[in-house]
Amino acid sequence: MKEKTSGFEALTKATARSLMPKESMLAVETRKRSLFIGIPKESSLQENRIGLTPEAVKQLTDHGHEIWIESGAGEPSKYSDHEFSEAGGVIVYSAREVYEADIILKIAPPTYDEMEYFRPGQTLISALQLGSLTSDYINSLCRKRINAISFELLKDKSESKPVVRAMSEIAGSTVMLIAAEYLSSSNEGKGVILGGITGVPPSKVVIIGAGTVAEYATRAALGLGAEVKVFDDHLYKLRRLKHNVGTQLFTSTLDHTILHKEIQDADVVIGAVTADEGQVPCMISEDVVAGMNPGSVIIDVSIDEGGCFETSEMTTHNRPVYRKYDVIHYCVPNIPSRVPRTATKALSNIFTPMFLEVSKYGGINEALFTHEHYRSGVYIYKGSLTNAPIAKKFNMRYKELSLMIAVRN
Repeated sequence: MKEKTSGFEALTKATARSLMPKESMLAVETRKRSLFIGIPKESSLQENRIGLTPEAVKQLTDHGHEIWIESGAGEPSKYSDHEFSEAGGVIVYSAREVYEADIILKIAPPTYDEMEYFRPGQTLISALQLGSLTSDYINSLCRKRINAISFELLKDKSESKPVVRAMSEIAGSTVMLIAAEYLSSSNEGKGVILGGITGVPPSKVVIIGAGTVAEYATRAALGLGAEVKVFDDHLYKLRRLKHNVGTQLFTSTLDHTILHKEIQDADVVIGAVTADEGQVPCMISEDVVAGMNPGSVIIDVSIDEGGCFETSEMTTHNRPVYRKYDVIHYCVPNIPSRVPRTATKALSNIFTPMFLEVSKYGGINEALFTHEHYRSGVYIYKGSLTNAPIAKKFNMRYKELSLMIAVRN
């Protein structure tokens, strides 16, 4: 007897082939977006660096990003307009034109005149220079309702500050060359060599602070044969410096009796103190400086954060030194600008991968909501001050960026 089949079973057999699952292409969301970056010519007389090299510009333009460079911006770093143009950059001939970009990459903070070019919603990436910052300056930026990112506050995935690290390495290596220059009689110094030779006692170098600047300054001084003594209140920093340098070294906590005695006997004193928040404390009083040997050299690398010597006054590359109590003071805030091509390459190595990563998320704002290390560098977001130490210093109101992001989401 022939079995009856149900209507459903017959329908299944008849349409089995058509009901089989088939492969199909699914739409995949992509948030990658090209960036529009403007690099203005620095107007500060003592700023010679630029944010991107021609090689970096080529790498970014090859990925579809648009980069405008103001004519002459690369000349202090010995990069010509032709090199940037050949790399795919667009050369513009006025500041107003370059400020049409969505992202402005500068080294020195914008001047009040340059602020007039900004429009709401733009992003500024530049240094902050806390030592010369004022509440009026912060308010002026806030009124423009822009996003401002201080690149020296940026952190990488290891929680270190890559821009600070790179510039500190350059500064530390350079300060000993500066010290040697001003110890010589050609610059009315003591007329001694930095270091030592057979039969002649080595020159004495005191370094206050045990961070990256101190580490590279120590390497340079020891390489020249100088006697180096490092002071810092953080034992782990002193221990790390000795380990990184790889030699036995005089280190001490900030015992003022010992420190003041060593300073007064020193040929060179380097102030390389860093502050976690706000300005560095004034470590060395005027009386101690007055007791130093005539012709000795003080180099205050911390001057951009207020300086750690009571006698420190900010100087420029055009007039880098002054004498007080017959002690030579070098207090230029941006020492890496003495070697701008090297500094530019170091900065470019940081900003290029940053821009490539930011573009994957659709832009600066989207990256801020995704990554904490970008968020750490923001001090103005949509016209609101977000940095607590700055607000505390100037008694200003601020908004927590994390709370603003939570509200947005």
